[in-house]
Amino acid sequence: MIPRYTNPEMGRIWTDQHRYETWLLVETAAAEAMAEVGMIPAEAARDIRERGAVDIARIEEIEATTQHDVIAFTTAVAERVGDSARWLHFGLTSSDVLDTALALQMVEACDLILLDLNKLLEVIRTRAEEHRMTPMIGRTHGVHAEPMTFGLKLALWHAELVRNQLRLNRAREVIRVGKVSGAVGTYAHLDPAIETSVCERLGLSPSPVSSQVLQRDRHAELLATLAITAASIEKFALEIRGLQKTEIGEVEEPFGKGQKGSSAMPHKRNPIGCEQLTGLARLLRANAMAALENVALWHERDISHSSVERVIVPDSFIILDHMLRRFTRIVSGLVVHPERMRENLERSRGVVFSGSVLLELTKRGVSREQAYEWVQRNAMRSFDEAMDFRTLLMADAEVTAIMPEEALERMFDLNVQLRHVDKIFERVFGTNTNQGEEL
Repeated sequence: MIPRYTNPEMGRIWTDQHRYETWLLVETAAAEAMAEVGMIPAEAARDIRERGAVDIARIEEIEATTQHDVIAFTTAVAERVGDSARWLHFGLTSSDVLDTALALQMVEACDLILLDLNKLLEVIRTRAEEHRMTPMIGRTHGVHAEPMTFGLKLALWHAELVRNQLRLNRAREVIRVGKVSGAVGTYAHLDPAIETSVCERLGLSPSPVSSQVLQRDRHAELLATLAITAASIEKFALEIRGLQKTEIGEVEEPFGKGQKGSSAMPHKRNPIGCEQLTGLARLLRANAMAALENVALWHERDISHSSVERVIVPDSFIILDHMLRRFTRIVSGLVVHPERMRENLERSRGVVFSGSVLLELTKRGVSREQAYEWVQRNAMRSFDEAMDFRTLLMADAEVTAIMPEEALERMFDLNVQLRHVDKIFERVFGTNTNQGEEL
């Protein structure tokens, strides 16, 4: 059953109707390739193309007896094709059809995921440019580190998604293969040229060598790529969840008119979308592990992978499609609070500029160890006594003997701290537009 939130285009790919139609597409391509070289009558290939059709009810009725889905399928199609049906599935084994058809479905699904990624990349880029110079505190270990901008955080997301885009394009090519090589991959009943012709007709590449099945390292690579992409979305969603904490309050998921956050607490606005995305990423990781387990099959094949793939392949594509589309909506409508970011940046009373002060003292001839001691003692006092870090430094005779007040002031200038933001944006987006203004 396709979940209600599924993109109809993605859901259609994994319906029984489309699956059987794709099987018929492979059978038809095989018949036409054989007819072209005179292996079967041309009229038989014509009949298979023109009369062949999918009747799910009839297939299921036959399968109830045969307990074999491909035989049920070919029998149901043969009933419609008539006398020419003796050439249907000629020289093929079930996996020739199943694996080649699954490759076609996965390529279709990859193309939709790539479209989703493009839309998300556009939205993230727009928001990154909007907040290119919106200052905020960077955090390491969850603790204030040094100033950055919210735009830089989004630029980092964009760069990571581009890597996922590249991975998916590579995985799409790895899986864009077919096989028509027979029961153990020896082409005992069909010349390899037939396989080449079938694959060309379907827009696939023939596998250089196969057993009865396409090797499942291909599928594992694709499922791992989907899981990595989901892990990236989880990472971004987790960041939004963290920044939406009441104590931080720097961003919020969009909260629609009439939306409710809690049955008991009317004030609640919870990051439920990002929490959902975090949970769904776990499913894709589990599915990728199952795909890895499918790589090792007995000898030339068994069917231990088959039942697993019927679940993990459609589910992984449907889940990631949903994740990308939902996260696109979240980023597009993300509520950003620049004033809260500035407030949090200033909450630590300037100690986040300690690194700049340390380096400037070192440049002025103080040993790093000595400079570290001077800066740290003032930072610790700032924490312990809730005093302004810059004020403490200016009152420290050892520091001011080396660094005049004007130079010390410069160490607390955000424009100096963030002077390379535009260069980073040019690296990520390849543009010099929307240059940041002074803060």
